[in-house]
Amino acid sequence: MAEITENTATLQKYLSLDQRGRILAEYIWIDGSGSIRSKGRTLKKAITSVDDLPEWNFDGSSTMQAPGHDSDVYLRPVAYYPDPFRRGDNVIVLAECWNNDGTPNKFNHRHECEKLMNAHKSEKVWFGLEQEYTLFDQYDNVYGWPKGGFPAPQGPYYCGVGTGKVYARDVIEAHYRACLYAGIEISGINAEVMPSQWEFQVGPCTGIEMGDQLWVARYLLHRVAEEFGVKISFHPKPLKGDWNGAGCHTNVSTEKMRSAGGIKYIDEAIEKLAKRHKEHILLYGADNDLRLTGRHETASATSFSAGVANRGASIRIPRSVAKEGQGYFEDRRPASNIDPYLVTGIIAETIMGEIADADMSKEFQRESL
Repeated sequence: MAEITENTATLQKYLSLDQRGRILAEYIWIDGSGSIRSKGRTLKKAITSVDDLPEWNFDGSSTMQAPGHDSDVYLRPVAYYPDPFRRGDNVIVLAECWNNDGTPNKFNHRHECEKLMNAHKSEKVWFGLEQEYTLFDQYDNVYGWPKGGFPAPQGPYYCGVGTGKVYARDVIEAHYRACLYAGIEISGINAEVMPSQWEFQVGPCTGIEMGDQLWVARYLLHRVAEEFGVKISFHPKPLKGDWNGAGCHTNVSTEKMRSAGGIKYIDEAIEKLAKRHKEHILLYGADNDLRLTGRHETASATSFSAGVANRGASIRIPRSVAKEGQGYFEDRRPASNIDPYLVTGIIAETIMGEIADADMSKEFQRESL
């Protein structure tokens, strides 16, 4: 850790050098395993619109996105954000992946999700995602845990304060500031139930912006943790045994739900979700069955349930929403490793009606081929 801190300090004197009018753009994208990749390029002027950003490409055979004999995959910029690491006019560029025949790469779920969101713009759907994650050291031990042993049982760690109750707060605080600098709608953070497990919340965001912002927030988390020598895991059950898993609870609200009497539309949405439980579970994260056991504040993966203030249900209606008769609902089924485009897409599809050219269930089948 001391060596990493020293190297970071040394780097700072170079980061302050004059770039002589050039702009550094770090392109980020989602690879074939659901991880984030990135590479940087130099541009000649400051960016004022996504249209200023050139299309680029990469070797898809090295990212599980293309065969070696036809490996070029194109990066099409869709959004950009201020870069908290390089600062100045430098930017982080979120890009979609496209094949050279003009079709979206099979791991490009944003393309179909955006169709759905555009088709239902009039509903003004808001999403808020609660991203849980677990910290590991560089040797794959849970960060801060006793070597060869375990900490005390769960209890004092959730929203904990003090040595022995929270771990790596410096990493979490650094990530928080990085997100704010980049313009991410990060709405809060907290230590989670399992020691060395944390959560940050992003939203509310409208439509496609939810998926965009969560992916960029994840990129920022990995980059910040890299500087501290810490690994980030989004696995939904990183440790077996009597420890909580990690989810990405998804809060949803349409304009009708937020208006007076909106509880009626929340109830209607829950009825629709109940009918497509299996289709949703397919898109709600790999290994999610290890987490959705009916224990540790989860419902069962095999059955659907809903309730007011019930954290053991598939869908939770907050107590305040039930009291006021309007607001939002929380889908507690999604795992921490979800692709937010798939999850927000199928929720929009289910509660607001399907359209023929954008079905997230078919999108998942396309990826599986």
